[in-house]
Amino acid sequence: MDTLAALQTFVKVVELGSFARAADRLERSTSAVSRQVADLEAHLGARLLQRTTRRLSLTDAGQAFFERAAQVVADLAEAEASVRSTAADLRGRLRINCGVTFGVRYLAPALAQFARRHPAIELDLDLSDRRVDLVEEGFDLGIRIGPVLHQGLIARRLGGSRMVCCAAPDYLASAREPLQHPADLAHHHCLSYTQLAVPNTWRFRDPSDEPVDVRVPLGHRANNGRMLVALAVAGLGIAFEPDFIVAPEIQSGRLVKILSHYRPEEAVISAVYPSRRHLSAKVRQLVDDLAAQFAQAAPWRID
Repeated sequence: MDTLAALQTFVKVVELGSFARAADRLERSTSAVSRQVADLEAHLGARLLQRTTRRLSLTDAGQAFFERAAQVVADLAEAEASVRSTAADLRGRLRINCGVTFGVRYLAPALAQFARRHPAIELDLDLSDRRVDLVEEGFDLGIRIGPVLHQGLIARRLGGSRMVCCAAPDYLASAREPLQHPADLAHHHCLSYTQLAVPNTWRFRDPSDEPVDVRVPLGHRANNGRMLVALAVAGLGIAFEPDFIVAPEIQSGRLVKILSHYRPEEAVISAVYPSRRHLSAKVRQLVDDLAAQFAQAAPWRID
């Protein structure tokens, strides 16, 4: 038995939670991957995985073995990378996940610069506003806006984003109700983002920095911030969206900030990646580049 190959296969099965997904990533048959893990268990004289028709789970022995095996595999990959690659000669595929608007508008230019500097890198980009499990789905890197709740991820701050309450000048000119306090939103047409845990609750901070939560009418709604901004520009209501989405409309005057004395909270923009003692050289370099670039300029800020 090729012990190292068996370790690599076992680690990939655990990381992806499936023999089939591991087989696809390793470009082998599912039966071959399953057999290799079974051979490893026989070699060790211990069961590492509990197999059911619906999921895989580690045994106690398997959990302890996985932690050591994952580190061995990571150390080997890092050793190989240090010999074969330098920061100027990075190569291989980078799987990256990011939200749609931030990805197209701000991440794409940064990735284009990175790809030009490292032509042997192959970018594999997934843009989605759904919650993606980076470990489960095999991503090298994700860009997250807001808290990083997954305990198996390391986060590095790239910048910050603030929510902006805004509306079209025509909407404000025709509004009959005042807009001086967040509670006044209850009497207006509000455009709700359905991906929020509570789509019709908007959070502000008053001038003394105390939180002010407001439940707004659940009227027009969408699962995409750009759609809501387009509806706001058309005069259909008030939007409450991140600055990286509404910045062009605010800067052009198509939307106007309102309730400026009530400051929405800031959300951290982070590069996140699976927790490992050793990062691959290509992921480390990309994260360093993104952190440096966004520290110098955050074009979405409209403060």
